[in-house]
Amino acid sequence: MIAITLPWPPRSLHPNCRDHWARKAKDTKQARMLAGWCAKEAGLRQGDPDIPENLKVTAIFYPPNRHKHDLDGCLASSKAYLDGIADVIGVDDSKWQIAIRREAPTKGGAVRIELEAA
Repeated sequence: MIAITLPWPPRSLHPNCRDHWARKAKDTKQARMLAGWCAKEAGLRQGDPDIPENLKVTAIFYPPNRHKHDLDGCLASSKAYLDGIADVIGVDDSKWQIAIRREAPTKGGAVRIELEAA
């Protein structure tokens, strides 16, 4: 299993946020690039024979506070992170099995993406 820990996604990436489209586009691009760099730091590479096409991906959310954070909104906010990881490993993320869960709040918040063979 490979785990990648990323910061809590910016508010502009949440589906209920109504920020200007340019702000969302900028934040999406930055999140995707950050996830790609973190994936490379974790040792992931495109064409790696150890990475199967069918992956079980678990997104674990550590919210920044005790407010209610719906899991589907958290997953949608993290789409750019998943796309960045898919870019690096060269696997179409439509083939992934995605599981999501929420853990206790952590100062600043975080998203942990775990990748393992399905």
